[in-house]
Amino acid sequence: MSIKIGVFGGRRGDSMINWCKQTGEAEVAAICEKDKRVTDFLKKKYPDDKVKYFKDFDEFIKCGLDAVVLANYANEHAPYAIRCLDMGISVLSEVLPCQTLKEAVGLVEAAERSSAVYAYAENYCYMPATLEMKKLYKQGVIGDFEYGEGEYVHNCEPIWPQITYGEKDHWRNNQYSTFYCTHSIGPLVHITGLKPVSVIGAELPFNNAMARMGAKKGAAGIELITFENGAIVKSLHGDLRKNNIWFCMYGTKGRMESVREAALPDGVVKLLVDYDSDEMLFDCKRGEYSPEIKGLGHVGSDFYPMHEFVAKLKGKKADVIGVYEALDMWLPGFFAYISILEGGKAQAIPDLKDKAQRDKYRNDTRCSDKKVAGDMLLPSYSKGEIQTDDYVYEKVRRNYEKFLKENS
Repeated sequence: MSIKIGVFGGRRGDSMINWCKQTGEAEVAAICEKDKRVTDFLKKKYPDDKVKYFKDFDEFIKCGLDAVVLANYANEHAPYAIRCLDMGISVLSEVLPCQTLKEAVGLVEAAERSSAVYAYAENYCYMPATLEMKKLYKQGVIGDFEYGEGEYVHNCEPIWPQITYGEKDHWRNNQYSTFYCTHSIGPLVHITGLKPVSVIGAELPFNNAMARMGAKKGAAGIELITFENGAIVKSLHGDLRKNNIWFCMYGTKGRMESVREAALPDGVVKLLVDYDSDEMLFDCKRGEYSPEIKGLGHVGSDFYPMHEFVAKLKGKKADVIGVYEALDMWLPGFFAYISILEGGKAQAIPDLKDKAQRDKYRNDTRCSDKKVAGDMLLPSYSKGEIQTDDYVYEKVRRNYEKFLKENS
């Protein structure tokens, strides 16, 4: 059975195209990309006359696709996902699943009424350490979950020109501090299968790095989340100076934690497990968690969202993240920011699987994107609007053009 995949967004989508080409598990039938330079790059990298290229999404989704990978801007996935699902086209959505509660309700209902598959591509759930953590947790090695931490700290300043292109209104410049939250929250939701029910948020101050980048937010966001069983999770994510990926879980029988990213060359791929009868250090990169595919990022974890998604489409048993779980990963970040704006007051997290809870949020467009929020616009920084001179974005744009010339 050949699965015809369309990729929407050629920059991030390059990884998914690469996966298809190297594994042969699915066929790249079409690519939709607005930037001619990206299109030219992909045509050169993957010379294939059978692949159709589009600029227009409407034409793209009418070309006979079985599934679409949404690798466009992180705040614009839900509207396209809904359109695909309503046409019976399956969707693998890159992070994030949605931008507003209105979109969240619409996405849930589109997935429920569609015969197609919705899957969320939170690749941090599939890193070597987090995959092993899930396996051991399901085996009961650390007992009942009581406390956990997740960190996704990524100093994006060195690559800001390559990921924002000098666009003043780029979503990264206008996001609030707890928006991009599923890398740190997602693995703990996926490992435990538990729902988050309330959250308290905090943000670190706007700083000089944010000013140089043109990002109008606090430098990092923090969520303190209560899960349905009473367990507490602390999530940290943002643009602090030194990068770090790290996950830790405490249970009634023991503890397990990944080696911190900075502990190279073993960061992220090793796991320390300390439980009642033993203590072990796993090298998770060996064996089943080491897909041999060149060019896949994020410690090889980019392999799994596509692999599991395509397996699901073929009717096989698959470890996919469905729409309800995807929202369990995103909702804590949204409500953490509401908590921040309300002085740290705890916020209940709705269960959108429950139809009775949806109507309250059906027309809720609160976000920091002025094109979407309407009169519900949220500030991107809780302590006041950040004024950024246009020369900052012009400097970023020039650095992006320099990068393109040097890498052409």
